[in-house]
Amino acid sequence: MLLIPAIDLMDGQCVQLVQGRAGTETVFSDDPVATARRWESEGARILHVVDLDGAFEGRPANFDAVRAIVDAVSIPVEFGGGVRDEATLAAVLEAPLARVVLGTKACEEPFLRSAVERYGERIAVGIDARDGLVAVKGWTEFAALEAAQFARHVEAVGVRTIIVTGVAADGMLGGPETGLLEQVLDAVSCDVIASGGVGSLDDIRALCRYEPKGLVGVIIGTALYTGAVTLPAALEVVGPC
Repeated sequence: MLLIPAIDLMDGQCVQLVQGRAGTETVFSDDPVATARRWESEGARILHVVDLDGAFEGRPANFDAVRAIVDAVSIPVEFGGGVRDEATLAAVLEAPLARVVLGTKACEEPFLRSAVERYGERIAVGIDARDGLVAVKGWTEFAALEAAQFARHVEAVGVRTIIVTGVAADGMLGGPETGLLEQVLDAVSCDVIASGGVGSLDDIRALCRYEPKGLVGVIIGTALYTGAVTLPAALEVVGPC
């Protein structure tokens, strides 16, 4: 199972938010490239980079930093945040990104279907949910879609990777929303990555039991930046998974 460090960008800095709310950011570094190199040096096999300004504004705002990260590391990078039209999607995929994670626009089937037909497995979908409902537009609005229902839909369109985030747990270090994760894993057969809430090695151990059901990775943010979890120790936990 992959452990995937998160690099969340706001105003060119690496930050972490609490439950995705603007104004709750803690700045952990003003050097995203150095941060990316650190996680690579500690054993990360892929990075998860999010343009938070882009998610709120509807268009990427920190993509120069994203390109610099891609150029600086030799491991794959996945990216999300503000990709909401075909021109932007094509532009960001000109960088050698492993995949782009669509959120808000994934709710529009024609756009999603066209993206999957054109780019295949380089398209992933982020399902961010609170109380079972899908959050959109930087988690500021909620669609009338249940997470499991939406997961089945995007898999039927051809998406092969889904990232599931419990909004209420994100940045809280209190453990992931396993109920939400179980609902999505029961609904689909594609690869699923968990995100949000990991605060200890025990949380990672608990997630390992979902690997046989299709969990292929865990994104970790705040726990790494605060030192609640170290990447080498976490990698030892998932080694036997």
